[in-house]
Amino acid sequence: MNSRLIRDTSPPDAAAPAANDAGAVLPAVDLGDNRLYIHRELSQLQFNIRVLDQALDERTPLLERLKFLLIFSRNMDEFFEIRVAGLKGQVALDHEMIGPDGIRPKRALAMISEIAHRQIERQYAILNERILPELAAHGIRIVRRTQWTHKQKLWVRRYFRDEVAPLVTPIGLDPTHPFPLLVNKSLNFIVQLDGVDAFGRDSGLAIVPAPRVLPRLIPMPPEISDGGDNHVLLSSMIHAHVAELFPGMDVLGCYQFRLTRNADLTLDPEDVEDLALALRGELYSRRFGDAVRLEVADNCPKDLTGYLLRQFGLTESELYEVNGPVNLARLFRIATDVRYPQLQYPPFTPSLPKALRHAEDLFQVVGRQDVLLLHPYESFTPVVDLLRQAAKDPQVLTIKQTLYRTNANSEIADALVDAARAGKEVTAVVELRARFDEESNLSLASRLQQAGAMVIYGVVGIKTHAKLMLIQRREGRGLVRYAHMGTGNYHTGNARLYTDYSLLTSDQALCEDVHKLFSQLTGMGKVLHMKKLLHAPFTLKNGLLELIAQEAAHAAAGKPAQIILKINALTEPNVIRALYKASIAGVQIDLIVRGICALRPGIEGVSENIRVRSIIGRFLEHSRIYWFANDGEPRVYLASADLMERNLDRRVEAAFPIEGKKLQLRVFSALQRYLADDTGASLLQPDGDYLRLAAPEAMPGRHAQAEMLERLCGS
Repeated sequence: MNSRLIRDTSPPDAAAPAANDAGAVLPAVDLGDNRLYIHRELSQLQFNIRVLDQALDERTPLLERLKFLLIFSRNMDEFFEIRVAGLKGQVALDHEMIGPDGIRPKRALAMISEIAHRQIERQYAILNERILPELAAHGIRIVRRTQWTHKQKLWVRRYFRDEVAPLVTPIGLDPTHPFPLLVNKSLNFIVQLDGVDAFGRDSGLAIVPAPRVLPRLIPMPPEISDGGDNHVLLSSMIHAHVAELFPGMDVLGCYQFRLTRNADLTLDPEDVEDLALALRGELYSRRFGDAVRLEVADNCPKDLTGYLLRQFGLTESELYEVNGPVNLARLFRIATDVRYPQLQYPPFTPSLPKALRHAEDLFQVVGRQDVLLLHPYESFTPVVDLLRQAAKDPQVLTIKQTLYRTNANSEIADALVDAARAGKEVTAVVELRARFDEESNLSLASRLQQAGAMVIYGVVGIKTHAKLMLIQRREGRGLVRYAHMGTGNYHTGNARLYTDYSLLTSDQALCEDVHKLFSQLTGMGKVLHMKKLLHAPFTLKNGLLELIAQEAAHAAAGKPAQIILKINALTEPNVIRALYKASIAGVQIDLIVRGICALRPGIEGVSENIRVRSIIGRFLEHSRIYWFANDGEPRVYLASADLMERNLDRRVEAAFPIEGKKLQLRVFSALQRYLADDTGASLLQPDGDYLRLAAPEAMPGRHAQAEMLERLCGS
């Protein structure tokens, strides 16, 4: 897309005339022009491609490169299960929803198909031509059937007969054995047969589902591995011995395939009396949703792929022929093998801020000062320890906490259970509908209820996504509140993998706001006025729009004006239009957007003052930061919310201010590192593609994550 955009007369409320540096008035711009917006799903696909690109980065350890390749597979699975399924549903129901970009779902599906086919083919080429040969050079091999030695063939045969065959249920296809209902993303084989069986049947086709209880990647014993670590795929074992499943028949061909189904839940909370009970039923049906994609081995004959497509009601454009295993994500077993530290990122030990290093009483520390933690460089342990201390402290009366993604057997859950059993008033707002964590959250809710905690499932039709914990403690001067607010989930595992902020505070006004938000979640009543907190779906969007407009007013008045936003996604049209207006007014805007970005930067007369970068690296960039220069008195918020319609309009989210120059400078310094990154960053171009940055040859590269590891962890 050309960076020049033809200006035309805009509606009265689209944008006010803007002045350039010389004071001349520019023609109005139509901010509703669909050429100014990038399609949501196409932008998400671009993010997945950037993840795949990491598999080619020679500076990244080999097993980590494999991991990126497998994360691409996992991301694409979810992309088809949710996003593609949603578009297909709109087309099927003749209820097409067209966003600001103006692209209809049918056209979007065609564009997605073209890009996805090209990238998945590229993924397998990277695996076969780069990753697997390099793994083999380090003694890690996935041994193909054609490469098995005599000893390995004997071992595979024994393993198949002892461990695999007893669990396999081959299904011959005939009028009394119709095509089976296959589970979402399960490994299956279509087998061509010749001959007549004991009952006189000669349909010629059978389906062999691979047992889900068996591993897909099986290590060979050292004594037959000829040095190094040899693995064999379950699919290779079944291929080699499939004839044993059909005695007396001739096997003409055996080909693996995998079906991806719609995995989005269709539960309407308005129509159910017991959300938890209804959700349990929906989780089962998720495994058998409508078909959206068929993956087959690339040597499968056309007549068989055509047969499978007809069975699943799919078209040729939804067929993906792959040169390798159809279930690549199962190779994580190799990627996470701890026996190869030299092929993985070096370990590090999260640090603690000076105020917490020798603290025995966290309430004393937080009572004196706010504590800001940047995970994973700084430990998540203080958050868990504060909750543990609260559970044991006889002076603590109540604990309230939101839980979005938290394992039922986590340290957080243990502490809440201990607190409830100790007689504390424990209230947990558990969001059951956190996608793909529903089952875990149901277990968590059940465990907390059994311990005596009050469990609330949030608000009908609105997900509770805010990350809040409130502790009320009786002290000499009465009840004192302590709060934790974060940008990430209460998940100790993710706290080692995701970059997120935590704020521990006893600020009276801020804790009062958190208390009011919990009151809104658990009780009923009008919207309560907040002193410091911005919260969706009530004040967050308007608050952000006001902050952006204020920065634009500073620029219009000739004052330096700057906005830095670090988020995971940007799609909300009102926010994008506000940023365009600010850019036209002269505000310098830097957006650090890990994933989806529907805004087009670099359009002359509209967004030439906006730069968008995405950073992908060792850690998942998950923190949300809103920074506004505010004429020399910065306004800084950390938040649970991305700038998407769902977050700002249909979720409970919280953005909390960071006050005090010292803490604000910490956040600003981290943002500056991201903006200086020329190693892990890619810049969004006006046409929607991303350009990977490269440091000048004569200068050392800057890498934000590596620099923060060095600064905070000394590694």
